[in-house]
Amino acid sequence: VQLQASGGGLAQAGGSLRLSCAVSGNTFNINAMGWYRQRPGIQRELVAIIRTGDDRSNYADSVKGRFTISRDNAKATVYLQMNDLKPEDTAVYYCNVETGSWGDQTWGQGTLVTVSS
Repeated sequence: VQLQASGGGLAQAGGSLRLSCAVSGNTFNINAMGWYRQRPGIQRELVAIIRTGDDRSNYADSVKGRFTISRDNAKATVYLQMNDLKPEDTAVYYCNVETGSWGDQTWGQGTLVTVSS
């Protein structure tokens, strides 16, 4: 499985951005697709995750009500719609997929989101 993330950039506080992550390769045994972020001086953290079996999603408390994760099976792509951005959302965002019965993790290359106040 390979991941290609895109959509990062610069936004003003209160603005919106949408991240995309295209998945290629062996996609039939993906269990979950998610977005993580790494802020300066902070450990990488889960932002949002969606399970492919039932499309249930979970969010970090800090982004609930502002971010939405979704996926398009036909395009094998997972999205992160980020609204009402805050300066503390500034981070490198990584897409991630979990595959197979062992829960193998694959990471995308990261995309930088910068939110100015």
